Amino acid sequence: MADKPKTPSKRPDFATIGGLVLAAAGIVGGLILEGGELADVTQLTAAIIVLGGTIGAVLINTPLATFLGAMKRLGAVLFDTAESEHAVIEQLVGFATRARKAGIVSLERDAAAAADPYMKKALTLAVDGTDIQELRKMLETQIDMDEHHAESEAKVFEAAGGYAPTIGIIGAVMGLIQVMKNLSDIDKVGHGIAVSFVATVYGVAVANVIFLPAANKIKAKAQGQSRIKEMILEGVVAIVEGMNPKLIESKLESYLTHPKPAPAAKGG
Repeated sequence: MADKPKTPSKRPDFATIGGLVLAAAGIVGGLILEGGELADVTQLTAAIIVLGGTIGAVLINTPLATFLGAMKRLGAVLFDTAESEHAVIEQLVGFATRARKAGIVSLERDAAAAADPYMKKALTLAVDGTDIQELRKMLETQIDMDEHHAESEAKVFEAAGGYAPTIGIIGAVMGLIQVMKNLSDIDKVGHGIAVSFVATVYGVAVANVIFLPAANKIKAKAQGQSRIKEMILEGVVAIVEGMNPKLIESKLESYLTHPKPAPAAKGG
């Protein structure tokens, strides 16, 4: 009987959330320590100029399908849905044990019930009797394509990180143009200059606190997912080859980022 598939839980990425909170606290805290007020940097007009201009530039730069894919990737930045490496190894060893006892065809129901699309594809190919070399080639191609998509979508945020500071400068210049209209009122000049530079702050801040870090987080998570897929590939190939489940477990443990600690030796 097939094991009940485990749907990966969506857990908050505390590194991302903590980083955003810490960055915001550092920037706002520094402003307050310098005698400023939060109201000094809360300018709706500046936000509209920077975000609207940046998104517009990115859309000009990027195919729409890639842009929409990048927006969906934001979930991967804020949440972690990947199954743990240890759980994947345990699952593959269970499949190997079942296949060794009842044959590879016994994994047909496991393939149909698999929650991970890559695991489902790998098991289905194995159950269908696909040649090992062809199976490996197809699964490696899938890994390469997934990495390519992740890289393309990460570049959307890299592009946004490049455009945002420049758009911020445009916003500052636009603000200074308005200041020049009120040179006769020195109070308005001082206030206007201060407000005009808020757009620059927004542009630099969103580029270096949100867009560029998001691009790197997407790449890092894509690499982690590729490692798990490579683990699945090697595990399924080993199952098809009839390798002993214990040997499969030992082989797959080399992919672990944090290997299990060795059991303590019993005293004599």
